[in-house]
Amino acid sequence: MTRRLGFIVESGTDVRLVDGFAERFDLTVLARRIVGGVEISQEPSLQFKKVVGPPSRLRFALSAARYVLKHRSEIDCWIVQGYALAALAANVACRLSRLPVRMLVCSPVEAYYRCRLDQPNLGLKYRSSELTVLRLLAWLNARLGAGYVVLSKHLGDVVRAHGTRRSIDTIPIYGVDTAKFRPPDIPTAAVKERLGLPTTGAVIFFSSRVAPEKDSETLLNAVRALCDEGRDVWVLHRSGGYEEFLETAERLGITEKVLATDAVHPVNDLPMDYQASDICVQASRAEGLGFSPLEALSTEVPVVAAAVGGLRETIVNGETGWSYPPGDVAALTNCLKEVLDNPGEAKRRAAAGRQMIIAKYDSQRVFERFEGLVTELTNKVRLRL
Repeated sequence: MTRRLGFIVESGTDVRLVDGFAERFDLTVLARRIVGGVEISQEPSLQFKKVVGPPSRLRFALSAARYVLKHRSEIDCWIVQGYALAALAANVACRLSRLPVRMLVCSPVEAYYRCRLDQPNLGLKYRSSELTVLRLLAWLNARLGAGYVVLSKHLGDVVRAHGTRRSIDTIPIYGVDTAKFRPPDIPTAAVKERLGLPTTGAVIFFSSRVAPEKDSETLLNAVRALCDEGRDVWVLHRSGGYEEFLETAERLGITEKVLATDAVHPVNDLPMDYQASDICVQASRAEGLGFSPLEALSTEVPVVAAAVGGLRETIVNGETGWSYPPGDVAALTNCLKEVLDNPGEAKRRAAAGRQMIIAKYDSQRVFERFEGLVTELTNKVRLRL
């Protein structure tokens, strides 16, 4: 029997998550309308029911609660994104409806918000009052919610710090499609040529969005340092904020070394970008898990990552990659030089990383675990009834 899953999305979501749910469930997505943006990162390939609510967070939370109550007989289990206002509404509505619900936590919201202090040039204002509201919502959800699904042990610690005594399941959905994110069948130089990328020098891939917590400026400063030493390196970047990325590169005087475009399709196009790269960098100042390093390792591309949050669980210095203190330009520069100067060691760590991805983060495995959780939750409800 196909379970009926409801997914409440307050701040936009990745198409891989939606397609993964739609493949395994009769899926209904309630999404807050994103003015000037999209509710789902790309067009999904599978069919599901989509209901778009108002752009106001408060009005969307109220509309989501009404939908849960009105359609209580049509959904077996609800998943709600994060632990903010929509999650609070969903938790209350599901409690009244006696339906199972879990909060899907993909990022440490408060830590991300505090990163606005570190990157004021990106134009996102920091207000202590807003952080207080985020903390209050986290506290309320910890007491009213039925449980969490988190991507990493780090995120489990984050929600425990909110004071919850509810269940916490660590399931890194959406995982990595290791059949698509795999080492290339042809030389890296040939992949670069196919994509129209430089075939000389090293390509450093930065696929994160441009946001305060992702710290693209530290990476670009490190690239500037490498260029000043005469290193032949390029930066490849794909995201909706690529224009801001280019502006920072121009300010640092390295525009000619940066190849930046809008985001590409994460399943059809992104794997080849990794295959064309020599290094992947995740420069985050805060991170829930970090899928870019996982995708890179699955493609056997060496990874350099800041030693922060969930990245410390996957990028282990000396084993699966190189790590450095977040925000430390000199340390990141030295790590990049180590990768460039030690290709054999880089290859060894990347290969070890792919084995880790296959064992722990393969998308089929993690979605099967999530499907098992939904089955368990819905069976418990039927037994009570």
